[in-house]
Amino acid sequence: MKVRIKNIEDVAFMGESGSGHAIVMDGPAEHGGRNLGPRPMETLLMGLGGCTAFDVLHILRKGRQNVTDCVAELEAERAEIEPMVFTKIHVHFIITGHDLKEAQVQRAVSLSAEKYCSASIMLSKSVDITHDFEIRAAE
Repeated sequence: MKVRIKNIEDVAFMGESGSGHAIVMDGPAEHGGRNLGPRPMETLLMGLGGCTAFDVLHILRKGRQNVTDCVAELEAERAEIEPMVFTKIHVHFIITGHDLKEAQVQRAVSLSAEKYCSASIMLSKSVDITHDFEIRAAE
């Protein structure tokens, strides 16, 4: 896997993925940014959320659960001094569907956290990551 990060203006960067996609990241105004995109650490958190949500949805669909929506809301705390690493991350899943089984949703969340989500497993070596979920009935 490869990515390329190119400075485009002040402290704004274009990240280009090996799969041909791009994202703009920018720093805060107090560091010369213009709010052209998410902060790099926000992008890291979004990557974790995308990785684990992908797993959970895949596991549930493979288990023949009738999922209509999967949302992962992540909240992180960072150290107050440099390098301001993440210290805690909480992932809250909102799974919507028809006749979803709580045990299968719990299993999907656990399997993602403990076996499949490379981002979550990698970050959990130094960050306290917790998960929970809620199930909503589809209309």
